[in-house]
Order: sequence, then structure tokens, then C-alpha cells
Amino acid sequence: MHLHVSPSELLIGMLVVLAAVALLAEKIKIAYPILLVLAGCAMGIVPAFHPTLRIQVNPETVFFVFLPPLLYYGALLTTWRDFKANINQISSLAVGLVLATMVVVAVIAMAVIPGMSWPAAFLLGAIVSPPDAVAATAVLSKLKVPKRVVTILEGESLVNDATALVAYKTALGAIVAGSFSLAQASGGIFVAAVGGIAIGLIAAWLIAKLMSIVEVPAVESVLALLVPFAAFIPADKLGASGVLAAVAAGVYMGRKLPSLGSPQQRIRTLAVWDSLVFLLNGIIFILIGLELYFVVQSGQRAMSLHSLLLGAACVAAGCILVRIFWVFPAVYLPRLIPTVRKTPVPPWQEVTIVSWAGMRGIVTLAAALAIPIEVPQRDVILFISFFVILATLVGQGLTFAPLIKILRLQLNDDLEHREEIQARLDAAHAAVSRLTVISFDESINPDLINRVRAQYDERITRLGGTPQEELGVANTSPDEALRTIQLEALRAERRMITFMRDQNILGDEVLRKILHEIDLEEAKIRTSESSALPRS
Repeated sequence: MHLHVSPSELLIGMLVVLAAVALLAEKIKIAYPILLVLAGCAMGIVPAFHPTLRIQVNPETVFFVFLPPLLYYGALLTTWRDFKANINQISSLAVGLVLATMVVVAVIAMAVIPGMSWPAAFLLGAIVSPPDAVAATAVLSKLKVPKRVVTILEGESLVNDATALVAYKTALGAIVAGSFSLAQASGGIFVAAVGGIAIGLIAAWLIAKLMSIVEVPAVESVLALLVPFAAFIPADKLGASGVLAAVAAGVYMGRKLPSLGSPQQRIRTLAVWDSLVFLLNGIIFILIGLELYFVVQSGQRAMSLHSLLLGAACVAAGCILVRIFWVFPAVYLPRLIPTVRKTPVPPWQEVTIVSWAGMRGIVTLAAALAIPIEVPQRDVILFISFFVILATLVGQGLTFAPLIKILRLQLNDDLEHREEIQARLDAAHAAVSRLTVISFDESINPDLINRVRAQYDERITRLGGTPQEELGVANTSPDEALRTIQLEALRAERRMITFMRDQNILGDEVLRKILHEIDLEEAKIRTSESSALPRS
């Protein structure tokens, strides 16, 4: 007897599982994607969920609903300065390693999977080649890992999807057309990349302009949520890279963040994004687990379970090993060049962490499910792709904590802390300078200026700086004047930290942290201003 469950009831059940698993993951210090995949697998094998009901994962939904916001949000939080500083390592992983993985997997597939053709083998290689940004971030966020390692892995994961998806479409086209042109494929990759970046920047620029014109908080929030889709969908429809379009839009909006909308709107929008991304991540990882049962059933119709497992294990091992054998030479061999030799050599422990961080996730899932039914060996490719996701996400993800403990990583990540202290000092001094200018306005009560300035002097002293002398004039003034002075000081702070970010004196992560505090303070002042207005 099977229990009939409606899709809406199952969706509610998935949200309950998501909340419970996320709470459990926080308690036992394990990345929630790992537990969500395992929970999805458990749900998938419970008789109540099949065969009377199956969640059919639509690849179009994954590509157009899940992928754009997740990529965009990752790019929005990327520190552009650090990304540029590590562009060589990121490019090596995001382009070179993806293509190398595709070739290695194709060779392995041809050797161990009966009846596999070269186009189908390259298609499998393109599907399993890109590590997942969400998985890497979720796993490493719970561990003490050097900031530079996180920057490289997140940067790799933002760009490698574009390389893998272009290779995927090329291999799929070769299967359908029965032919392959290297020149045409290379030209297609270049056009897709340039076109995607251009469309993403244009879309972000247009929406930023609209947000500055509208000035209605609710509408601004809606426009902010539309950015990734406004970039991804047109790029994809025009044959450009939707992935790079979403990433480019995210980087642009991240740079414009201090001037986008009001403080209240920024606080509200970022809070909505946090919740939305968490829900999307959770649902997609549960769906991976739910789909596994049916993937196994389909794969067994193509060949025996033993042959499937053997082929999948070989491909998963190939994905893991090719990354290890790529990362170490890519880091240390360039040091033989005199001009590169002068650059600092990263510790081998950091290189080891990067070489082990190859978890697959949402892009592999979407690409595998999007294979047309008529493609030969589709069920086998689907099975192997899901096996690689499980092997890398669960297997490698669970081994990170003991590996880091064994390696005894030296963090030495005080740069961000020092940048934050300096940024707070400079912002406070900028506010004091602005108050000094205001003090020349004889219509403003000097005592109010002194009251606001005293707060900044106290902050400067607490941060280790030397405050300027206070104005020694005492008087009284209305609350409205006090709020005006406070807001002017906060605007000076905001201008200063934005200037420091633009000059690469501090990173975007520090900027967002301080900007959020300034926004909260301004929102509090605005709220008190509203409450002070007479009621009709």
C-alpha cells in the first residue's frame, strides 16, 4: 500500500526537512549540503514516495530558476580585489582544469564503459568537470581555512561553470550533428564568454539606473531580485554564456552596493537574498538525493549494477585525481620562471586543500538531467553523474575537517582584520572632518556637533587612533538638528569606506560589513525621525 502525497504536501515536507537538517548540521558542525543530499536519498527510498509519486526535476527549472540567483549572489559577495589578485590560479582551475578533467573522464569512460562513444564520453566529461560554488562555500565556511584558499575556490566555481557548459553544448551538438569542429567550438567559447559578460553588465547597469529613478523601497527590492534573471535569460537566449552574464551582473552590483537605494532597502534586500539562497540551496540538494533512486533504476535498464558502479567509481576517482595532479604542478612549476619566482610561494598545506576541494553539485545535476532522451547512453551518463556528485560532495566534504586538522593549517589571516580597523578609523576621521565643516554653520547649535563628535572620538580612541580636540561650545538645540548632524557624519563614513574600497585599500567583504552597520545606524535614526513627527 502506497501513501499518496500531493506535490504541495511534499514541498512543505521538504521545507521541514531542510529546516531540521540545517539545524542538525549546525549542531554537529557538518556542512548542510552533505546532510541534505543524504536526507534526500533517505526520502527517495521510502516506499511512500514511489512509485505513486515522483518529483520530476525539470532541467529548465534548474537552469533558469535555481542557477542564476545562486551564481549572482556568489558574485555579489565576491571581493573583486582578491579575485583579481588570484586571477592566474582561478583561470588555471576554471578553464585549464575543467578541460583537462573533461578529456581524462572521456578516456576513462571509453576504457571502462561498454558501448560508450567518444562524443558521449566527452559529454560525460563536460557534465562532471565543474566543482560547485555552493558546495565549496558551504563546506569551507564551517572550517578554519585561509581566506586566500576560499577566494580561489569561490572564484573558480563562479567561472568554471561557463567553461563546462560551453563544452557541454559543444559535445551535445557533436552527438546530434554527428560532427565536430575545433575551430568552430573555440570561436563559440570566445563569443559566448564576451557576449555573456557584456549582456550581464548592460542588464545590471540598466536595473541600477531604474533603482535610482524609482526610489520606492518595495519596487527597488523587486528590481534587485530580478537582476540575475535579467542577465541570465537574455544571454542564454542569444547564445551567449548565461553563467558569465549572471556573474558579471553580480560583480557590477556588488561594486555599486554602497550607492544602490536607501539603507533600509539594502538591509531588506540582503536579508531576502540570504533567505532565498538558503532555500534554493536546500531544495536543490534534497532533489539530488530524491532523484538518485530513479537514476539507479534507469541505469540498471542499460547495464548491470556492477558495471555501472565500476564505471562510476573509475570516473569519480579520475575527477579527484586529475585535480590533485593538476593543482600541484600548476602552483609550483611556474616558480621555475625567474619573473614568477619572486612571488610568495603558498604553503603546501593550502595547495593540498585546493586540490581536494572538488565537490560537484547543481551544475552537474542540471546538465545531466538536460540530456535529451534520444542521446545514446543517457541513463548511464545520468547514473555516473549522480555518483560523482555523491562521491565528491559527501566523500570529500566529510573528510575536509580531519584533513585540515592533520595538515595543521596556519591561518595568518590578520590582513582583513587590520583592513577593517583601518577602515573604521578612516571612516570615523572622515565623519569628524565633516562635523568640523558643519561647525562653521552658525545656524547649527555647536553643542549638538560636540555630542555627535564625542561618539566618534570615543570610537577612534577605542580603535587605537588619536581623536582631534573637541569644540568647546555648550548650548542646546532641537532633536531634528541632532539627527541631521548624525546623518551627515554617517554619509561621510560611507563615502570614505567606498573610496577606500575603490582604491583597493580594503576588500569588498570588509566594506559590506561596515556598510551594513552604517545602514543600520542610519535606519535607526530615520525611524526615530519618523516617530517624532506629529500624528494627525
